[in-house]
Amino acid sequence: MIAQGHRGMHQFCPRHGLSQLHLASENRRYTEEAMTLFREIAAALLAACALCAQPADSGQKTNNLASFETVWTTIRDKHWEPKPGGLDWNAIHAEYRPKVEAAKSTSEVREILREMLGRLKQTHFGIFPSDVYESAGGDGIPAGSASIGIDIRVLDGEAVVTRVDPESPAEKAGVRTGWVISKIEGKEIASSIDRLLKAFKDSLSLDLITSRGVLTQLQGPDSEPVRITFIDASGQPREMSIARAEPRGQVAKFGNLPGMHVWLETKKVRGSEYVAFNMFFDPPRLIGGFGDAVSSCMKCDGLIIDLRGNPGGIGGMAMGMAGWLIDKKDQRLGTMLMRNTQMKFVVYPRVETFRGPIAVLIDGASASTSEIFAGGLKDLGRARIFGTRSAGAALPSIITKLPNGDGFQYAQANYISEGGKPLEGIGVFPDEEVKLTKQALLAGHDTVLEAALEWIDRSKKK
Repeated sequence: MIAQGHRGMHQFCPRHGLSQLHLASENRRYTEEAMTLFREIAAALLAACALCAQPADSGQKTNNLASFETVWTTIRDKHWEPKPGGLDWNAIHAEYRPKVEAAKSTSEVREILREMLGRLKQTHFGIFPSDVYESAGGDGIPAGSASIGIDIRVLDGEAVVTRVDPESPAEKAGVRTGWVISKIEGKEIASSIDRLLKAFKDSLSLDLITSRGVLTQLQGPDSEPVRITFIDASGQPREMSIARAEPRGQVAKFGNLPGMHVWLETKKVRGSEYVAFNMFFDPPRLIGGFGDAVSSCMKCDGLIIDLRGNPGGIGGMAMGMAGWLIDKKDQRLGTMLMRNTQMKFVVYPRVETFRGPIAVLIDGASASTSEIFAGGLKDLGRARIFGTRSAGAALPSIITKLPNGDGFQYAQANYISEGGKPLEGIGVFPDEEVKLTKQALLAGHDTVLEAALEWIDRSKKK
């Protein structure tokens, strides 16, 4: 999540529900969440494999020691707890500095730093190799991010297509939901999925890691085709060569952050308004579009907000969007805790708000700001949550480059929901757990959406 320490909520913008000062400050200290997640997954995939040890020369040894000091000092100075993770951080320095000095390779130093960060027992802290950092785009836009326009989830060990974007190369090629991806460029993907399932079986972010792990293999340069073998509804293999295209949505820039493709989808479904978007980014257009959708449907039977697969983004946008849904003053979604201050996610009600039933759809790939938004509405009794438990990855984090070239991710704040519980490592629990199945998708059914619509229908009859 992108978020910033609260220095006051001056220059409040009624249209967007956000402080202009807050938005400006966010871009100075935090990186964009979707970029973070792609880097996390690239790092996780590489960490699951054996790393080749490369001898470190004297110059690299110096850089490795400088990298250790950078990581240790950053945690000491920027972690939200004076004793990070309840640890004596000076003692940690005394324990790990000799290990780094004795290390014979950069990969060995990398593992030592990962072990040290692991003592915190918190997500959004990690080290990943320089080639992963650079291949993920370093400090810029990721290279080769064109796609075929699908989303997938690993269901019962299979990479199942859960969404086909309208007008995408995949839709034009005839790809359907429920189809299974079995090969990419002629290579079976079952074994790599199985390794991830085993390596991260205890992680709440398993859905996020596995789905992004498959999707990144489908990405590449614009217009360049990718060869995919699908298993269709009849169980037969279909090999297709599908040319990639720029991702769905419009490119948005925010401050110095890299440009990101952002899309918003709205439609009427059985008397209710359905709203989905891929990330909390592009505040003027996304919050404006969300508000227009809600305003146009004040008398609708219900409102459905689909956050499945949404990795988060700019934290303050959750407050602005919630203002269309909550009519009481002095309500908040939760509180972000930093070393020397805290920021309360206060909701500013609009002149007119939607008062009907609200359903929020989440899954294991809903993270960060998505969790803040869904969890806050649930705690305030303003929405019913459908789907599966979210990723439990709510900490705002930064990616930076170390002196030895490796990437370093660290979080600077903790987040407590309005219900008094941390979201990190716990996630948001749905009120009604509903799982997607390959069989339902093949039949054209979205079981999560249908459960939400049934609840709205029952609410209407009361």
